[in-house]
Amino acid sequence: MYPVLRTLLFRLPPEQAHNVALKGLDVAQKTGALNLFVRKPDPCPVKVMGLEFPNPVGLAAGLDKNADHLDALGALGFGFIEVGTVTPLAQPGNPKPRMFRLPEHEAIINRMGFNNEGLEHLIGNVRNRRYKGILGINVGKNKDTPNEQSESDYRKGIAAVYDYADYITVNVSSPNTPGLRDLQFGDSLKQLLHAIKDEQTRCHQSSGRYVPIAVKIAPDMDDEGVRFVATALLESGLDGVIATNTTISREVVKGHEHEQEAGGLSGAPVRESSVRVIAGLYAELGDRIPIIGVGGITDAESAAEKIRAGAKLVQIYTGFIYKGPKLIGEAVEAVRKARGA
Repeated sequence: MYPVLRTLLFRLPPEQAHNVALKGLDVAQKTGALNLFVRKPDPCPVKVMGLEFPNPVGLAAGLDKNADHLDALGALGFGFIEVGTVTPLAQPGNPKPRMFRLPEHEAIINRMGFNNEGLEHLIGNVRNRRYKGILGINVGKNKDTPNEQSESDYRKGIAAVYDYADYITVNVSSPNTPGLRDLQFGDSLKQLLHAIKDEQTRCHQSSGRYVPIAVKIAPDMDDEGVRFVATALLESGLDGVIATNTTISREVVKGHEHEQEAGGLSGAPVRESSVRVIAGLYAELGDRIPIIGVGGITDAESAAEKIRAGAKLVQIYTGFIYKGPKLIGEAVEAVRKARGA
């Protein structure tokens, strides 16, 4: 049924289709219709970052930025859901149009720019959710916050969501907030990771509850950059790394009508670079810091290869838009086989 729905949705502009699809899911979930069409995957439990995941296939951040659709998305069979990116203050994001489909490549270019309703709105939704599965909350900095003051925004985000998240992701790798990716390199990264760990420790001591924190990085680093990130993560004592975000490269989509559109490219074209970064991280980290693999998972094999490269969990987003809910179950079974479970 999903291919028919996708054909109809793809007649709408991408951002409008995105909103229509999520609202439709909400209605289907509330009326019970979702259960008639969705077969949840069999359990495939895995323990990562001290958390028990019912299966290793999650929804990546960006699809439900404000946690407005948690209950509907949670009914699809994901092993975990990550919402956000949320910034301390609400912001509108970049001017429209800011999302473009590349169907020939099973890809999307977006330059949304962390459009979201802010921490208060997201936390209200999370408080009222019925979804009881594992929830990650992805935090970022506001566009108008200078990089030299970014630590303050990340501290605010972590402190605000700490009591409501099962894990927290710090996003330093979106290409759509000017200068954000500069925080992934050199002393800027080390200082930021130290501040993040310090805030985590403060929240842990205050609440008595330990919430793991992962850092999300870009696929565009060279091997030296990957090694530097791995070393910085080990030094910081943080709990996980998500590899990877969208790419600014257009090498794989050269000649496409949207090639020159600014923003991050996601979907199948990111597959190889994401695996390269995961393998590079695993070569340095081993099993000391778990890797969550994301980028270019559009079928069973592309999920399995993330696991073989060293990831413990995987996330989907663009592949989910192109393939629909069946991708969740296919990915779970592929990961099960790759793990030898």
